Amino acid sequence: MGIDFISKIKNEHKDFDKGELGDNVPSNPFDLFKEWYEHAFKSEQPEANALHLTTVNKEGKPSSRILYLKDITEEGFIFYTNYNSQKGREIAETGVVAGLLFWHGLERQIRFEGTCEKADAAISDAYFNSRPRGSKIGAWASHQSEELDSRQTLEDRTAEYEAKFPNEVPRPEHWGGYLIKPERFEFWQGRASRLHDRICYKKDASHNWEVFRKNP
Repeated sequence: MGIDFISKIKNEHKDFDKGELGDNVPSNPFDLFKEWYEHAFKSEQPEANALHLTTVNKEGKPSSRILYLKDITEEGFIFYTNYNSQKGREIAETGVVAGLLFWHGLERQIRFEGTCEKADAAISDAYFNSRPRGSKIGAWASHQSEELDSRQTLEDRTAEYEAKFPNEVPRPEHWGGYLIKPERFEFWQGRASRLHDRICYKKDASHNWEVFRKNP
């Protein structure tokens, strides 16, 4: 018989011992975010910018997926996608998102919640122009999140746009960046005996950051 992996998972009790997060933290969460984010890359965490993004539709039903966080600005975080995708439609409906970055090797995660809007066209143009040709063509060929009758249909559309754009590939109007403007953050550091550190930031009525700690 094979391993009863459900029992194995249920009975496995790994402790956390990679770090700690004291009370002496920056007053601005973006400073701590950049510190942790940089450390994740320098310590070569796999897919360090893989962002678990959750959107919600007008009925309040959430949906989640992994994508790549591509930029950090003074206002927030930028990612790129098809505006007509499910996440694009849900952002248009409600304008709110939640995000999660998790670094297993550091026993750290960052959660944030906030509003989301399309990034400036110039930002989307600059990023699109930096992409490989295949990715540019794919942005035209893929009707993201729509049902697809066969792989051949997608490949035919790809060939069509390869022929249509033999040289430069322009950015489609339906593709570009989104800017997430966080209003809440939680920085989580795993600790022994499940007594984890959870430092939170929340914007108050004056748009200043309130800092507090939560029970693990």
